[in-house]
Formats: sequence, C-alpha cells, structure tokens
Amino acid sequence: MYKYALVVSCLFFVTSPLSAQPQGQRPPAGENVFDGDYVTVGAGIAVGPSYDGSDDYTISPLPVILGSFAGIDFEPRGPGLALDVIPDRNGAKTDFIFGPVGRARFDRNNSINDDVVRSLGELDVAVELGAVAGAKVNRVFSSFDSLTAKVDLRWDVAGAHRGRVISPNLTYFRPLNRGTAASFTISADHVDDNYADYYFSISPAGTVASGLPTFNATGGWKNVGISLFSAVDLDGNAANGGFSVILIGNYSRLLGDAKRSPVTSIRGDANQFFGVIGVGYTF
Repeated sequence: MYKYALVVSCLFFVTSPLSAQPQGQRPPAGENVFDGDYVTVGAGIAVGPSYDGSDDYTISPLPVILGSFAGIDFEPRGPGLALDVIPDRNGAKTDFIFGPVGRARFDRNNSINDDVVRSLGELDVAVELGAVAGAKVNRVFSSFDSLTAKVDLRWDVAGAHRGRVISPNLTYFRPLNRGTAASFTISADHVDDNYADYYFSISPAGTVASGLPTFNATGGWKNVGISLFSAVDLDGNAANGGFSVILIGNYSRLLGDAKRSPVTSIRGDANQFFGVIGVGYTF
C-alpha cells in the first residue's frame, strides 16, 4: 500500500535529527553518527487496510532499513528502494534530491478479507520503476528544522496495472529536543487510466462473479493524506545512534473513481487509517 512508502520516507527525516545542523553548530567529528556513513534498521507492527479502499484492517510486520553511504542516501519504498545520489552539503540552506526509485505493489494480491471483493480474483504484483526528485530547505524556523518537497514518478514494468503513478509529498521536520523529533507530512497519489482501471474497475464478468455493479474507473487524484511521526531516542541523545522508539499515525482519503468504485463505496470505505509502533537502531 502507498502508506508504507510514505511512512519510511518520513522516517528518514525523523531518524536523522541532527543532519540539518548549520556548519559550526554540529558536535565535534565522531560524536554525531549522522556526520558520515550510517545505517538505521528497524522493525515495527503496522495496522492498516488490507488493500486500498478496504474497511477490513490487518496487522503486519514492518521492517525498515535506511541510511547513507559515500554521500548517497537510501530509503525504502514499500517494499522497494529509493536513492538520493546528490550529496548533501554541510551547512547548506538548500539540499537537492534526485535518484532512481523502485517498489513492488501487492494491492489485492493477498490478504483480501472481503469475500465479495475476493470473488473478483487476486491481482498480479506490480513492479514500479522511476525517479524521485525534490529539495530540502534547512533551518526554516529554527537552527535544526527542515521542509522537504519531493515527488516520485513511477511506471509499472511487470505488466500488472501497466500504468503510471505520481506521488508528491511535503514534510516538515523538527527536533523537539536532543532525543526527540517529530514530522508532519501531506501526501497524495495521481494515477493514470491504466492504474485506475486495474484496481478499481469492475468488468461485466466481475459483476457476474461478485454481484457488484459494472464500473469503469478512470485516472486522476487517487488519494490525499496526512501523517504524524515521532521518534524518541532511548538514551536521550540521538547523535550517538542506538535505539529509538517510533510512533506513526496516518489518515488518507480516497478520491475520484477510487472513491466511487463499488470496491470502495459498497464494500469498503474511502477513509483509510494506518498506524505503526516500532523500534529502530542506528549505527
């Protein structure tokens, strides 16, 4: 589901609270794990809809790995990977983001708890490849906060939905103290006709199988959402790495034909909620 990509994208900012410090205000070399190469690994428990538009919720594990190596940042894309190949500059006001991105999409491939929707058949796994681009403005209202705008542009290359997805998001990040950080994100997905038809249309054969009315879905804005994130370092000092607790809450609203589709309007709900509690370790 798209929410996983959003979670780990914002988790990247939450787990590096001192990376935006201006030159001259960073701890001495060697005291800040984020000064050079680092990796954050984590695991959590996620609760969310079993597929886009579902009103049945499932509990699932949420593994995470992200970090930076040789100036290249990497973060997961639910499940998948995004790279930022433009190194951040120490003390810069603005850092730019650009690199390849790839992710798999398992929507309605498994965990279909609704018997009527299950009668429509399982869908194939999509593999979406493309690029991410954006910019991060450091020190917006304080010496340590940041505002990041970026967008994914991806196409399915596995022959599942055969479509295109554009995923913009805007994240404001701020440390609350040396060991606690939080962020707020606004996000959305825009899809083309191929994507909408694959996940939200119901063919005449599907009507016979499920009893749901025939529906022809077209592309447009699929959803818009907001997320709140918080990370608490367990020893009170995020700069030295170690363990942290992650809390995440997300609300999204399906729009357009994703909302009007009988999969959502009759068998599901346009309001989608997602939550995570987890533990991360940075070294």
